Amino acid sequence: MTPKVGLLLSRIRVEEKLLIQALNRRGVNYDTIDDRRVIFDIQNNGWNSYDVIVERCVSHSRALYALLLFRDWGIPTVNTYEVAENCGNKLLTTSALVRARIPTPLTKIAFTPQSALEAIEEMGYPVVLKPGVGSWGRLLSKINDREAAETVLEHKQVLGSYHHSIYYIQEYIHKPGRDIRVFVVGDETICAIYRDSEHWITNTARGGKASNCPVTPELNELCLASARAVGGGVLALDVFEDPDRGLLVNEINYTMEFRNSIDTTGVDIPAKVVDYVLDVAKNGGERRRVSG
Repeated sequence: MTPKVGLLLSRIRVEEKLLIQALNRRGVNYDTIDDRRVIFDIQNNGWNSYDVIVERCVSHSRALYALLLFRDWGIPTVNTYEVAENCGNKLLTTSALVRARIPTPLTKIAFTPQSALEAIEEMGYPVVLKPGVGSWGRLLSKINDREAAETVLEHKQVLGSYHHSIYYIQEYIHKPGRDIRVFVVGDETICAIYRDSEHWITNTARGGKASNCPVTPELNELCLASARAVGGGVLALDVFEDPDRGLLVNEINYTMEFRNSIDTTGVDIPAKVVDYVLDVAKNGGERRRVSG
């Protein structure tokens, strides 16, 4: 029987168009579900017609809460609630990677401006200060001296939100003018790109230039282990090349963007994602029938 797929999204961006095209090519029965209009009845599961839900929300909180409800109702999702929780929060990501003995940049956490300044001075300048939750390289601060540290910490304290009251402090990695974005789908590292930029932030959303990166055995092993550490699925990993320590895993994205990586790598990323989604629908559906 052909599985029914739900595509939960905030708006149809390039990535969603590409996924829809891949679903159409496979003849998959699917619905697009606008997270701006959806209403969940927590006591009553009205979603049993779907064999799998693919989460493509822009908002982390919407994604997290929707995935939690689908999990509690026994509906398979790509990705899972646990993966979204682990990857949507930089502290949880780093904690999971460290538990799995994955090499990562040195990181300190502080709860007050005073202890954050002390942690920064212990680590040594420059450092990078990040919000616990965020994407696209936004609100990152490269802090080069004490005066800059005091200014940024004061600004974060005045901003006052929960995300600015937890200080995530990371060592600055002297990258070779680039980092690596690696795409993992299930148990396969499907491709990778270099992101080159003269700026220290190399995200393609911030102007980084993409070029193909060979998936070496070392990179493959590192990224598969990292994906397993956060729960697996469809993931994009940011990897740094440290001149002394080699490859370091920086962050893992659970609602990945890939528009700039298909032609660059020659890999049909949306088709790979749809293959994985259909496999989850099949295996998840079998588990639901057995447990039911």
